Amino acid sequence: MNRHRLRRCHQVLFRRRHHYHHRLMPIRPELRNLYPPDWDAISKRIRFERAGNCCEWCGAANHWFHPETGAVVVLTVAHLDHNPTNNEDDNLAALCQACHNRYDAPKRAANRKHNALRDAGQIPLPLETQS
Repeated sequence: MNRHRLRRCHQVLFRRRHHYHHRLMPIRPELRNLYPPDWDAISKRIRFERAGNCCEWCGAANHWFHPETGAVVVLTVAHLDHNPTNNEDDNLAALCQACHNRYDAPKRAANRKHNALRDAGQIPLPLETQS
């Protein structure tokens, strides 16, 4: 995180008067087995130590109001390659909901298209082989 974003993040943290209790975004039960047993420790290290409790892309402070959306920020750790088994540091990013949703939007759209074709009885190629 660059120095400007870090300074802005700390200014936001100290200016806010309302504090929100610690909230975690849950992992879907059907995907839980893809995450390593120490995922909680990995996630905390990325969010708190590396990212300084702020979104690494926009600088929004965890548990405070997002400067663009006004929603309370819940910092999550995104897998940049969408593979929950790849937990290398360069594949992980601490993101607010807005950045995480923006990043995942193309993947969600591709999944919707894939599932619609499957449900219509057509047999699409697996997502990873489509260009």
